[in-house]
Amino acid sequence: MYKIYVCQHFINDLKFSLKHPTIRFMAKLDIKLIALDLDDTLLNDKLAITQLTVQALRECAQKGIYVVLCSGRAENAILPFVRQLQIAGFEAGRFIIAINGSSIFDMHKRQNIFCKRVEPEILVRANQLAEAAGLKTEVYTPDTIYYREETKWTKLDVDLCGLNGVAVADYESFIARGFPKMLIPGEPEQLLELQNTLRQEFKERAVIFTSKPYFLELLPPDCGKGEAVAWLANELNIPIEQTMGFGDSMNDESLMRMTGYGVAMCNGLEAIKQIASFVTTHDNNHDGVGHFLYDNIL
Repeated sequence: MYKIYVCQHFINDLKFSLKHPTIRFMAKLDIKLIALDLDDTLLNDKLAITQLTVQALRECAQKGIYVVLCSGRAENAILPFVRQLQIAGFEAGRFIIAINGSSIFDMHKRQNIFCKRVEPEILVRANQLAEAAGLKTEVYTPDTIYYREETKWTKLDVDLCGLNGVAVADYESFIARGFPKMLIPGEPEQLLELQNTLRQEFKERAVIFTSKPYFLELLPPDCGKGEAVAWLANELNIPIEQTMGFGDSMNDESLMRMTGYGVAMCNGLEAIKQIASFVTTHDNNHDGVGHFLYDNIL
């Protein structure tokens, strides 16, 4: 059974007295596209997809339901998990959403079909503000993370993503080319202060949030996982009401809001659970995604 966070008008109509009512759906949900965050959602704490969830997602793809991995990671850091699912050969397994919605990659065409970039001057100014606070920044291509110098934080990100890490001597000129995302790793307390500074500086010109307590991210405006899913669904002629997104953290916020059904992991942030349509009863270490799919979709 799954806990459901129901829209306020629905609560009012039914005159529920509980804030978070629990309902059992008798019929399966009619879903045509499922977007899935990776870390702490699809992946367990050992950064693996467990077998029950692998099987559930394969069955979805075999039924023609698009299965789209949707991560803050760059394209090459997502591909190993697509290979584990063995769905790339299906029409329903051909797309991945990377860099928190800045990029959509078609694995059949082997090309980006959607890409947005942060304005170069914003990247340069954000780097200046970060370095003034004693922090270092990073930018991404599909297979490489670039930074001014290697630190314990850049090494953490490289190891987590499994990408190449490259130090760039003239880093400020390098980032002035423009990139889909800038990441600023560091101690959570410092990042919260810098987050406020960057939001005040750039306002609507950039999307700024913490994807993990120690990762502060800067993206193009009007960009996010939910926006990317909406774009892809429109391209595939899938009504947004027939889309579903799984997530756990603040970089999944638009995924919860903009898909037809947002599914928050029970191990996720409370803020994400509050805006989701559903909350799983199993966490990421116990096939939360797989159990939900078998109970409600398959």
